[in-house]
Amino acid sequence: MKPTDNESQPWIEGELRLAGMLDKRMIALLQAIEESGSINQAAKQSGLSYKGAWQMLERLNNGAPQALLTTAIGGSKGGGTSLTAAGHAMLALFTRLERQHSEFIAELNRRLTDDPDTILFLQRLTVKTSTRNQLFGSVTSIGRAEEDAQVTVRLQGGGQIFVSMGTAALTELSVDVGADAVLMINSADILLSTDAGHQRTSARNCLFGHVMRIRHDIVDSEVIILLPGGEILAAMVTQQSLQDLALVPGMPVWALFKANAPILGISPASRTD
Repeated sequence: MKPTDNESQPWIEGELRLAGMLDKRMIALLQAIEESGSINQAAKQSGLSYKGAWQMLERLNNGAPQALLTTAIGGSKGGGTSLTAAGHAMLALFTRLERQHSEFIAELNRRLTDDPDTILFLQRLTVKTSTRNQLFGSVTSIGRAEEDAQVTVRLQGGGQIFVSMGTAALTELSVDVGADAVLMINSADILLSTDAGHQRTSARNCLFGHVMRIRHDIVDSEVIILLPGGEILAAMVTQQSLQDLALVPGMPVWALFKANAPILGISPASRTD
């Protein structure tokens, strides 16, 4: 697959922080003091309370070899707070370090493009959905009819899943053979069977695996299935079905679901539009 351009997708992020407290928020407070000449105004601009700002500044100022702030009381201009030469030097240092830090992070992101497997892993982590099951693979074939289409997705473990969808949705997603795909399957749409022949169902999809664990509830139970490729599939079954199947951890089982059950998603990096 072609990795996403890391200039538009910063996979590695990090904030510069010195000595556990000198960060963007503290620097913003110092800059606001320099601009306004008032700790009260600077605190408001930085989203801090006056007391909180003072506590931060006291700790910073007391720990510095030279005073970073100077406060004038009264006088013709009514007093105020400003940065000393050491305070200005602190701002300049942080600005320089922050620029170097940003360049370092950008370089790490550029190096990630040399490792497509890592990029693929990170892209998969960014997929957010409320669906319990997410399986990843690649499109191996597309069958088109007048209004319907069938897409075949090969999983990383070698299994395959058939997905039925409208041709309009197929065009909208720009699905092509070789595209990286994610399949989202509702756990309630999965039937379980211990019968290798599956004589009692017409479900198009059949995935073999082993029961990994079972979580019991009052009405239903969640059965976690480990597929040969390491993928994990969850199925919701009634207590009666669980009892009839006599499922226990380690037991071989087949997960069955219709071709219209999976929702197909295509990785943006593999789309052709």
